[in-house]
Amino acid sequence: MEIFHNFPLWASLISILFAQFVKVPIQFIATRELNWSLITSTGGMPSSHSAAVTALSTGVAIESGVSSPVFAVAAMFAIITMFDATGVRRQAGEQAIVLNRLMGDFQKFMTDAKGWQNKPDLEKRKELKELLGHKPIEVFFGGITGIVLTLLIHFFMFQ
Repeated sequence: MEIFHNFPLWASLISILFAQFVKVPIQFIATRELNWSLITSTGGMPSSHSAAVTALSTGVAIESGVSSPVFAVAAMFAIITMFDATGVRRQAGEQAIVLNRLMGDFQKFMTDAKGWQNKPDLEKRKELKELLGHKPIEVFFGGITGIVLTLLIHFFMFQ
């Protein structure tokens, strides 16, 4: 099966897994809290999206060359993905923070309402996900992660 010999695909997948896993120790160093849920969450340092798309682009560049149309597609895909991670998704996360604060204020008001205390906790508070996008530095290090890992994988496994 040729898919098992697709270097850009494997470099991209390994970069995603590495970037997701390394979020746990980075967060632990920063906050002294061990949070294993970061492995499956969006956002955080480094950006696994950026790691994946830069690994894909780097793998395609190694396999096909930077003048190939496939590299052009992979590079544009990477640029759009990384721009989106710092733009639209980041702003959605900022809006979620504001909405969660508004919901908290509203809940304080509602605690005096009749029967509010008898409702299940899930009905009382449904928070929006705030960690959707990335800060530019997270995207930058995600991109560096993807490039460096791809070059290391190629050097050690495909030479």
